[in-house]
Amino acid sequence: MAKNPGTSTKTKTPAARKRLRVGLGIMLTLLLVVGGKLFMVQGLDMGGMAEAALASRLTPQILPAERGQIVDANGTVLASSVIRYNIVVDQTVNTSTETFHRFNDKTEKLDEITRDQGIADLAGLLGADESTIRESLTGEKKYFVVAKDVKPELEDRISKLYIPGLSAEGVSKRVYPNGSVAGGVVGFLKDGTNGQAGIEQTQDEVLRGVEGKRVFEIGADGLRIPVATDELTPAVDGSDVKLTLNTDIQYFAQQAIQSQVNKMNAEWGSIVVIDTKTGNLIALADTNSPDPNDPGKVDAKDRGVRSVTAAYEPGSVQKMITAAAVIEEGKSFPLDHFTTPAAYTIDGQTFTDAFEHGTEERTLAGILGWSMNTGTVMAGSRLTKEQRYDWLKKFGIGEQTDIGLPAEATGILAKPEQWDDRQQYTVLFGQGVSQSTLQTVRAFQSIANDGVMLQPRLIDSYITPEGEEQKVPAKDSRQVVSKETAQQVRDILESAVTEGQIKDAAIDGYRVGAKTGTSQAPREDGLPGFDGFTASMVGMAPMDDPRFIVEVVLQRPKGNIYGVTNGPVFRSVMSQVLRTYNVAPSTGTPARLPQFVK
Repeated sequence: MAKNPGTSTKTKTPAARKRLRVGLGIMLTLLLVVGGKLFMVQGLDMGGMAEAALASRLTPQILPAERGQIVDANGTVLASSVIRYNIVVDQTVNTSTETFHRFNDKTEKLDEITRDQGIADLAGLLGADESTIRESLTGEKKYFVVAKDVKPELEDRISKLYIPGLSAEGVSKRVYPNGSVAGGVVGFLKDGTNGQAGIEQTQDEVLRGVEGKRVFEIGADGLRIPVATDELTPAVDGSDVKLTLNTDIQYFAQQAIQSQVNKMNAEWGSIVVIDTKTGNLIALADTNSPDPNDPGKVDAKDRGVRSVTAAYEPGSVQKMITAAAVIEEGKSFPLDHFTTPAAYTIDGQTFTDAFEHGTEERTLAGILGWSMNTGTVMAGSRLTKEQRYDWLKKFGIGEQTDIGLPAEATGILAKPEQWDDRQQYTVLFGQGVSQSTLQTVRAFQSIANDGVMLQPRLIDSYITPEGEEQKVPAKDSRQVVSKETAQQVRDILESAVTEGQIKDAAIDGYRVGAKTGTSQAPREDGLPGFDGFTASMVGMAPMDDPRFIVEVVLQRPKGNIYGVTNGPVFRSVMSQVLRTYNVAPSTGTPARLPQFVK
């Protein structure tokens, strides 16, 4: 049989077969090494490379919490916040992308969207021209604001467009719908976020809430991956702060004191209104009150609440404390007899009165009814120096009111061993001691409330985002004087209106008790001496069962010191308060303690 010349008859040698097996072994080994490495990286991820890669693709978006409201006692909004978003774009990403994918909720699939369609959809949601939106999305800027103040529900719809390079920045916008009404009390924010003054500052932690976060995944091309990670941690909104203030009374008092300051060309003025039964502050009115929407329009010195921050010598309103002390100590009583000369000298110190008179036979009620320094020193000197100091302390002088506002004044009450020969007597009629308007009101509140002093309250409650109201408990009360002493002092104060020199505080249909005060104002430049004076009036009504106290203060009014009266302002504000709270007219017989001894 002939052989086929095209077929080799040679077979592979053992050496060749061995080389082939070795080569195949090496290739298998390499495949195992590579496969094992791939398994370690992608399967077990021992080095955390997958997590690192994912982390590099995740983009966080801060979701601002809505700041709580500040409301008055009736729920009237004094401060509120709205959440808005700025829609921004990285133009370099958007310009370079002709198509992108969007998740379709109906088909549960990814739709391919053209850039033109994305621009049209965004323009439709924003109510803008497509050409305007196209211009906003086109360019080389890494950051460009497309739209401002977008509402949350619209921002949510825009985010679901998945437009390349587009994102949202949450912002909280604070608004004060009542403007300057209680502006100093409410305060304002710094940089739109942090409390800078007033309740906004002291209650910042309660109001601000906790930010939330949205985390989504961005691909290597800078586009958001529709079906990838999308985690949401909702923001926790802040709680509301409910105040004891009545916005209507606050507005009325601010108008009244501003008118008085303008009329008397005074430096400033303030009015405090308090409920004697609860300690609730109804109004803290100041002149030149700031509008928290634009606090820079008023001077920095006018942005606080002077009735709690400004300490001054109270003057003769302090004689009420002296009368209460001597009565409680059993040293004197309303109808006790005092022979009061034109000038009274004790321990080498001579005291006179603001009006000329000869030697008169006065009652203790008459001494206060006509605000006599001479008689007050005669009665008050029956107390030891230590007793005078102790009684001022008992009535809260030198003690902060602590109502939750910044920079509350403590005042100055020196220890008795630090008093000089004159100061030991001047403290009896409100000189040589300083205090805030609210400290004075607190002292009078205890007399109106049968001798029980309540801590003034400005913050009534906190209201959680779920609507739960958490009352702020009243601070401890204390019995300053007996009920009997408080009644006797009230009779003296009422008699100052019915029989004394404070007749312009009288209100038709209501029994009123009041006390005036005038003191020299220290020089503003800090040098020794005085420059001008402070005039005040504090009163309570109705005296059948006192419900409210109003104090009016004027700082450095121009003109004759004896021509300044706060009576009409007091009467106007107190009348408005009594009407607002439907306080029934008085039915009892007014106190008419004799002012002179016959």
